[in-house]
Amino acid sequence: MPLDPERCYRAVASRDPRFDGLFITAVRTTGIYCRPSCPATTPKRVNVEFFATAGAAQQHGYRACRRCLPDAVPGSPEWNGRADLAARAVRLIADGVVERQGVAGLAAGLGYSERHLTRVVTAELGAGPLALARAHRAHTARLLIETTPMSMADIAFAAGFASVRQFNDTVREVYAVPPTTLRTEAVRRRGPSPESAAAAGAITLRLPYRPPLDADGLLAFFATRAFAGVESVDGSTYRRTLRLPHGPATVALDLPRAANHVQATVRLTDPRDLGPAVARLRRLLDLDADPVAVDELLAADPALAPTVAAVPGIRLPGAVDGTEIAVRALLGQQISVAAARTTGAGLAAELGEHLPESLAAGGPDILFPTAEQLAEHAADVLTGPERRRRSVVALATAVADGSLVLDPGRDPAELRAALTALPGVGPWTAGYVAMRLLGDPDELLPTDLAVRRGAAALGLPSDQASLARYAERWRPWRSYAATHLWRTSAPERTRP
Repeated sequence: MPLDPERCYRAVASRDPRFDGLFITAVRTTGIYCRPSCPATTPKRVNVEFFATAGAAQQHGYRACRRCLPDAVPGSPEWNGRADLAARAVRLIADGVVERQGVAGLAAGLGYSERHLTRVVTAELGAGPLALARAHRAHTARLLIETTPMSMADIAFAAGFASVRQFNDTVREVYAVPPTTLRTEAVRRRGPSPESAAAAGAITLRLPYRPPLDADGLLAFFATRAFAGVESVDGSTYRRTLRLPHGPATVALDLPRAANHVQATVRLTDPRDLGPAVARLRRLLDLDADPVAVDELLAADPALAPTVAAVPGIRLPGAVDGTEIAVRALLGQQISVAAARTTGAGLAAELGEHLPESLAAGGPDILFPTAEQLAEHAADVLTGPERRRRSVVALATAVADGSLVLDPGRDPAELRAALTALPGVGPWTAGYVAMRLLGDPDELLPTDLAVRRGAAALGLPSDQASLARYAERWRPWRSYAATHLWRTSAPERTRP
């Protein structure tokens, strides 16, 4: 939607941090762009203009404010939740597709011509795919400059730049100082990076979000479903392995009870994967959500109001790998969560790749198997009903041969149709994958037994048809309502 300049300026005048990431404020007299909550003196209305993204501001000749760091903010929930072409492109650009495949590869993956994609994205965001990818490269470069002791040449290529000169020119243009100055300023603010962490290849990042955050709910969800060896929960820390475009990685996420950021300690095989890792971790924890907007709408229903008040800032647990979450959904059909967890852990132990200690650092050390591995060997490893084995193999085969694409750039309706066309995949499985892989905010899962139990516990209709009709009032946040109902229900025993 077009930005409303008057509404945007009121947000800037109030320095409300809830608007950080929703738009960018650019000041004509200084040539600087900021986040809405920047603590600098509020500029006059006639001197500011507003952009949807940092890439658009850079396209118009503005440079980033080094005081408020406008690239270090939560992402826009609009672009993470919308299913149109521009939003799907934004999610894939954040995952590093342009760096790996170029704009032509991005367009092909979305099923459009390069020219049409560029036209649509520019019209929606004020900048084309190349400009948006350039803004992501600059942000990745700043993270590496400030959090690692890597040489500037290594950072240049790790961030996706074609040359050191291009890296230097872009950093100077975006931040108005050379890369060495960014590092000097970071050391002055935070102190030098610990040598032990640097030697171990660890990069520690802050992942900002809009408060409140239901950290306990996320940790409980992941702990209940954790595949041993692939992931673990210890206190307030969630650890897991990651399969990234250029190699495996591990991450430790410290979820705070009272803060405005999650601390992530990432160990990468290849630093080029930092940008995709950050994008996937943000989706995993739903850090770009607008919890105030969600809570306000759901709390308007008297039946949900007490639950929303008791659990503010509820999030949708996401996924870091399409194949993994689809197989998890298949394994979870018609059995208990504990049984699905045991089966999935066994599958990972038999077919997954074990990581070296330098990456695992005492935590999980097994990568979930690839689609190719599952297609070839899952039938020999999986126990249980023959139909389930065939379903897992069919899904893995479809992913391996490219006939099924599982990435955050998919249209939710198209993804559901592609999944339900496979043997043994029903509407619940397809909806569950859409909710967790795409972050679809409006998936109720009315056939889910735990959702219907939660509805009954709150005095709401609990049969599928009646609950679906009642839930129309929760649009466009029915996924969050379903998560509240999950929390309200008795412990999950079976899936439909």
